[in-house]
Amino acid sequence: MAYVRVDQAVKFFPREDGSQMLVLNGVSFETKEHGITCLLGPSGCGKSTLLNVISGLERLDRGQIEFRVSGSNPKLENRNPKLGYVFQDPRLLNWKRVEGNLTFALKGMRIPRAEWERRLGKYLELVGLLEFRQQYPLYLSGGMRQRVGLARGLVIEPEVLLMDEPFSKLDQLTARKLREDALQICARLRQTALLVTHDVEEAAYMGERIVVFSARPAHIIEVVDNPLAPSDRNFDDLHFIQFKKKLLNTVLKLIDQEVRV
Repeated sequence: MAYVRVDQAVKFFPREDGSQMLVLNGVSFETKEHGITCLLGPSGCGKSTLLNVISGLERLDRGQIEFRVSGSNPKLENRNPKLGYVFQDPRLLNWKRVEGNLTFALKGMRIPRAEWERRLGKYLELVGLLEFRQQYPLYLSGGMRQRVGLARGLVIEPEVLLMDEPFSKLDQLTARKLREDALQICARLRQTALLVTHDVEEAAYMGERIVVFSARPAHIIEVVDNPLAPSDRNFDDLHFIQFKKKLLNTVLKLIDQEVRV
């Protein structure tokens, strides 16, 4: 089990004139265990920056990121968890076959070679690409390449999976199918995950918890827990549509209040 706690996160980026731009302004929240926490906010507000901080690619100027990992072995508690990352662009190695992209991740994480075949079979089957394991990425569609990216993020069996708008560049039908599959996969694996999005419908569908960001400099203006279990979410279901509308109205109201202030 794992979760992430963000406490008063502050991040500046340098400007060309030597001044500093405030990006994250005291951001605090906790993720849900065994579920997807969505970071929802307008483009450019700092969501991806925060994801990079959580992953260790960026450092905070103030505040802290805390991880809680628990299990049967007390010696493994309160350590930094194993993180998987699914990018907006798949970022695949085009000279390696599908399975080669996954084994590259396994090798990088020093997963024993004896584990490779089991994991390749399991996660390629989960994303529906088992029969394409010998294909090169350039021969796959955009949706299939993103599925490879998802499998690569999962194959290391992370305790926390980070996803940075992985469906935003896909066509509507492909993105919808991938969201459905990704939600089912994460629920089946009881995967703790963070998903960056600026799409209210995506947040309502994917998120166990939705953390609503203000415009830059980002702070948290609301945290909404999804009343619908993953198995009860359907894009065309009345209960889901009602929750999506409620979430959208909440977000618009909060943003309007922020602008007036």
